[in-house]
Amino acid sequence: QVQLVESGGGLVQAGGSLRLSCAASGRTFSTYAMGWFRQAPGKEREFVAGISWSGGNTAYADSVKGRFTISRDNAKKTMYLQMNSLKPEDTAVYYCAQSRTTAVVTTPELYDYWGQGTQVTVSS
Repeated sequence: QVQLVESGGGLVQAGGSLRLSCAASGRTFSTYAMGWFRQAPGKEREFVAGISWSGGNTAYADSVKGRFTISRDNAKKTMYLQMNSLKPEDTAVYYCAQSRTTAVVTTPELYDYWGQGTQVTVSS
């Protein structure tokens, strides 16, 4: 089993920054790709960013490219999402997830384990 716990969410003004963390336990963290997803009220869950097992490859949704940075520390079994220049449309519950693959994937169905989510609210 894998447990994923997100932290770092909160309320921030537009243009501000937040750093999300995802702490993992259980299945070998460094073996699998990881990702961040988000879900806003009334909308489907969407891919935000993903990172390969080694951290050498990353992928971003077009809506966050250039503003968000995903990273991981395999020794600490932790993944991060640095979010800068936040916009009200970034408001959502953010979830971290562990993939069943080593390479970055963007499809939620390819992720086996999910955290409980952390709320990010960006005020205008």
